Amino acid sequence: MPVAFIFKNNKLLIGLRNYTPDKWKNISVWTVPGGRCYKGETFESSLRREVSEEVDINDLIITKYFGSVPGAKEGDLVYVFKAETKQEPKLMEAKKFSEWKWCALSDIPTNFINPKALELIENII
Repeated sequence: MPVAFIFKNNKLLIGLRNYTPDKWKNISVWTVPGGRCYKGETFESSLRREVSEEVDINDLIITKYFGSVPGAKEGDLVYVFKAETKQEPKLMEAKKFSEWKWCALSDIPTNFINPKALELIENII
C-alpha cells in the first residue's frame, strides 16, 4: 500500500480519516493520501490515482522513496514516498475524511495513524 507524504511550503498534507467498524474499527485518525493497489497497478500509478481521488491533486511530483513500514492494520505493509505539489487539496471523500490541512512536522497530532511512517520521514528529512 503506497502512501504519499505530500509537502508544500515545508508543510505536510494530512487528513482526518473517520473509520467505521465495517472498514476497520470505530476511530478517527490523521493520515496521508494513499491506499491499496489494484491488480497490475504500479505504486506510482496507484499513488497518483489515490491522491487524485482523495484530494484532487493532479500535479504530484514524487521526489523520494523512504522505505516500508508495517501498516496500522495487521498484515499491511506501507510503502512511504515523499512528494510535492503546488495545488491545494479538496475534500473529495466526505464520507471517509472530515478535513485535509497543511501541518508542520512538529505539529502533527498524536493520533496519526502510522507513527512508524512518521518516524521514517522525520529521521530522513
